Amino acid sequence: MTYTQLILRNSGYIDPALQERIRQTRLLVAGCGLGSMAAEIAVRTGFERFTLVDGDEVAPHNLNRQIYVQDDIGRPKVDALTARLRAINPEARIEAHRCWLSADNVTALVAGCDLVIDTIDFLDLPAVVGLHDEARRQGKDVISAFACGWGSVSIVFRPAGASLRDVFGLPAAGDLDGATYPVVFRDGLARLAPHLPGDFVAVTADALQGMVEGRPCPAPQLACGTASAAALMITQAVRLLADSPQTVAPEIIHLDVGAAACAPGLRIR
Repeated sequence: MTYTQLILRNSGYIDPALQERIRQTRLLVAGCGLGSMAAEIAVRTGFERFTLVDGDEVAPHNLNRQIYVQDDIGRPKVDALTARLRAINPEARIEAHRCWLSADNVTALVAGCDLVIDTIDFLDLPAVVGLHDEARRQGKDVISAFACGWGSVSIVFRPAGASLRDVFGLPAAGDLDGATYPVVFRDGLARLAPHLPGDFVAVTADALQGMVEGRPCPAPQLACGTASAAALMITQAVRLLADSPQTVAPEIIHLDVGAAACAPGLRIR
């Protein structure tokens, strides 16, 4: 299979110049949970250059919403994802880093990419903030997203625009002053709650309370929400490369697939 054959059906939606730009763009996929689905959509869209970063292994509970299969359980996520991407495009150039993002490696990892796909588990607040700080310092765009019930939320951070720290009310620079994931995300959720599905707000609030109480409680997530978030992120990535109009931080995109499914549709007469 050639690259031309792979992207043949993109014709009419992606012109040749943009397709070549996609092919040459170096994507840093930080977090290979939701990031696994984003990476698969990216490689099918024609992205060929990936840096994958995640220190985790595939667990059975990942299979309901990530691209992994039974035989991947126990494997490093970056290894399983590398194999998956190369099964789609054997010519894909992939650097796999089985590690957690940290102050020791973030500078080099961001330097080796053109665009950051941020799907790090927000439980690791210092790593998320460190990634955004470094991308901003190096002038790189960051796309962040999370599954939101049956739909998704995504936000584009541009170097000259509002930062992650701005959006979540964190100190403008330096130490996080003891900020923790449950508190930061709870406060952000409270501001967004009137605009988000009630089931997502309830499920997430319970998960956050569990974290405060020390209960092991990974937040429930759905395959549809994960797929929605992944598709939204890669659409935004392509729009950035095309220099198309873009919704950027502090504004977010909330794609409520559940509500859309219940909305009146077009009638064919």
